[in-house]
Amino acid sequence: MNYDAEFAGHLDRLHAEGRYRVFANLLRRRGAFPNADRFDDGAADRVTVWCSNDYLGMGQHPVVLEAMHEAIDRCGAGSGGTRNISGTTRYHVELEAELAALHRKEAALLFTSAYVANDATLSTLVELLPGCVILSDEKNHASMIAGIRHGRGPKKIFRHNDPAHLEQILRELPRGAPKIVAFESVYSMDGNVSPIRQICDIAHRYGALTYIDEVHAVGMYGKTGAGISERDDVMDCVDIVNGTLAKGFGVMGGYIAASRHCCDAIRSYASGFIFTTSLAPAIAAGALASVRYLKASSKERERHQERAATLKRKLARADLPILENPSHIVPVMVCDPVHCKSISDRLLNSYGIYVQPINYPTVARGTERLRITPTPAHTDEQMDRLVAALQELWAECPSSVRMVTRAAAE
Repeated sequence: MNYDAEFAGHLDRLHAEGRYRVFANLLRRRGAFPNADRFDDGAADRVTVWCSNDYLGMGQHPVVLEAMHEAIDRCGAGSGGTRNISGTTRYHVELEAELAALHRKEAALLFTSAYVANDATLSTLVELLPGCVILSDEKNHASMIAGIRHGRGPKKIFRHNDPAHLEQILRELPRGAPKIVAFESVYSMDGNVSPIRQICDIAHRYGALTYIDEVHAVGMYGKTGAGISERDDVMDCVDIVNGTLAKGFGVMGGYIAASRHCCDAIRSYASGFIFTTSLAPAIAAGALASVRYLKASSKERERHQERAATLKRKLARADLPILENPSHIVPVMVCDPVHCKSISDRLLNSYGIYVQPINYPTVARGTERLRITPTPAHTDEQMDRLVAALQELWAECPSSVRMVTRAAAE
């Protein structure tokens, strides 16, 4: 077999479908966020980043940077091993305690990413609970789907944000069988928010554990940044929380927060935790500083919500096809992979505006979009430039594409 030819064939198909992904070569400048330098053939151009998951700009915050510098000076670069073999530092221990307190749980457990946390935890829960059935929202993140698949246990899919359908499925399962209801708080591509209390009440009525992914909410919602469950005063309803340190908190890493016995069991059995080098001390220190800072400061969250609402208004006034939702995510629907990439390329090359195209498998075919994430640092002037550029590019789209995008947004 000509292996390279096989690989090339798969890549050719991605190109033909308009789904081949090109990485933007960026260098963020400290203190200049959301601006960055883009490198293309050795030359650098200044661009404005509109798709960063550093939602609050905490990756640039002096409190975070100072903590990371201090940790490097004290500990050096790497952690030196897995958590079990020399890779646990004071920063890791304090960060886990801080995260447990943030979510009002007995314990927390750090992972190298929220993807690994979801994959390792969900698959291990199935191993620890023989016969466990996982009930998963149909729009759950790929990491949750991976964890459920790796657990190799029975699963049921309930319609997105549909408590009635969830109850219908639960009612048909054996009452005494272990069950886990897994869902998200903020769904990152559509930006909609789950009815947490309804889902949890139904799950507990049928004896199920509740597992919520708050990745796109931690740091940004609630009085202390614990997420939508804190904002909606339902933290006590959730049994296991998955969160990230790489988005609202601006650094890197993931975690779960749950009961002491649950976290200890995952720590003791999950291969994705046991055999992975732990987060570098500087990363743990920066994340710890960010969590502590955002627990006490609400100004970033308030500014963030205002900026998101302002951009949505501007886009709506310009008659651009945004998908309405109650969160900070701003999806502009294109619904065609080739045109989505073309618009993204032209925004970058002609206007100095960087918004990555989102296509299959991240979203369903025919729902391709530009996923815009305004931050507290984006100005009105930058918003006006973005809206004007999109208006110009939309006017050049074929009328068939404009009709589809309008229907998708509605």
